[in-house]
Amino acid sequence: WEKLSQVAVKGAEYDSRERQPHPKCLQGTRVTILDQIYGLLDSREESRLIWLHGTAGVGKSAVAFSIAERMRALKVKEQGISEKRLLGSFFFSRKHTKRCTTGYFFATLAYQLASNFASVREDVNRTIRDNPALLDPDKSLRDQMEELFLQPLRGL
Repeated sequence: WEKLSQVAVKGAEYDSRERQPHPKCLQGTRVTILDQIYGLLDSREESRLIWLHGTAGVGKSAVAFSIAERMRALKVKEQGISEKRLLGSFFFSRKHTKRCTTGYFFATLAYQLASNFASVREDVNRTIRDNPALLDPDKSLRDQMEELFLQPLRGL
């Protein structure tokens, strides 16, 4: 856990002090895209990955922050257990060395996942004990995604 904590990029979270003032959608703006994304996230029929993309200045960060803020406030209640809906977040930045590359992306999300969902923390710890090279920023993204992120997710 200590190794993962050291590698995880703390300033990448949606509500990091490093990113203040936080960009967010003003009331009544970007309603169509927000409603579309909320609809996808509320669907339990299948898992979803939503990738926001666009040119600089179109509001990707504001949309992502608004979504993360809403998901953080919501809880999932299954089998009497209430857990958060926000697994984690990673905001890239050209200004910050560890946030301008994908090298720390999955390690950071794994750290947030294990922090937010205690039920998978031991799985993440075991994975890192078995293969500490997964925390190397030059390790294959495919391997990091599968072992640090997808396998623990399947345990939820």
